[in-house]
Amino acid sequence: MYQRKLGKSGLEVSEIGLGCWQLGNDFGAIEENVALDILTTAYQQGVTFFDTADVYGAGLSEERIGQWRKTLDTPPIIATKVGRNPNLYPDGYTKAAVKESLANSAKRLGVEAIDLAQLHCVPRDVLFAGDIIAWMEDLQQEGLIKHFGASVEMLDEALFCCNSKALTSLQILFNVFRQDATTELFPAAEQNEVGIIVRLPLASGLLSGKMTKTRSFEQGDHRNYNRDGAAFHVGETFNGIPYELGVDLAEQAKTILPEGMDLVDVALRWILDHPQISSVIAGTTKAEQVMRNTQASALPPLSVELHQALAEFYKLHVRQHIRGGI
Repeated sequence: MYQRKLGKSGLEVSEIGLGCWQLGNDFGAIEENVALDILTTAYQQGVTFFDTADVYGAGLSEERIGQWRKTLDTPPIIATKVGRNPNLYPDGYTKAAVKESLANSAKRLGVEAIDLAQLHCVPRDVLFAGDIIAWMEDLQQEGLIKHFGASVEMLDEALFCCNSKALTSLQILFNVFRQDATTELFPAAEQNEVGIIVRLPLASGLLSGKMTKTRSFEQGDHRNYNRDGAAFHVGETFNGIPYELGVDLAEQAKTILPEGMDLVDVALRWILDHPQISSVIAGTTKAEQVMRNTQASALPPLSVELHQALAEFYKLHVRQHIRGGI
């Protein structure tokens, strides 16, 4: 597993990280032994970057990671998020409340200071007011957090955050079915030494190439209840693309690939071919899926021709179907 710099933090993180939303049982119940197996397998495969949030299972994901972390001689870098729990969202944002939320996360994770604390898709008016970024800078100075970043939904939000000189990272939606960040954001992030963390690298599974139109998802899975943005931003589920159409697009994308290449490998490698990326966080519900995803780090870069073909496919066939803005 190759490592990359995480922005200006001085930290190095694995190219493939582990997203831990599923450990909060938000995709269906995961038994304790399965959760432990997922974490341990990722660690054994060289994953050194784990991403969670206080709202994943109302703290359950953090608690599981914290308990597992105690068993390790050399703990990995653990990032969490703040800004979407009921004490804050949508209109309870104060410095004291943000500090309390982060202190609770640190307690669940079993750390004195959080490695990386990320603003968690806070409302646009709260973000653009700027106060919350200043609070994060203060909490970094106080020692509650070692580094801070922001997880955002829109590219204009990401560009705004880049103006903070203390910002370490930006977590964004970026994949073969969502390519616009390359144009303006990546140059700005590179100039400001901001690391890019990619979430939804497989567009909620569409880019696994294994989805079918008849597939059903558990009631508690956001791929069931948030397909049209009923619970939170529509872009967080299937990239904002209507599910059945997304399945068709994934099948079409397969026809572009050279013989013998698998869509999931191409999708992950495509992201890693962008040098501005620090880590790709892919969430899985099975240990074998972790092993599958981490293999992308060892794959050779894709050809220029394939990159061009995928860019053209996105421009002509995908972009216009993304709901919720970019």
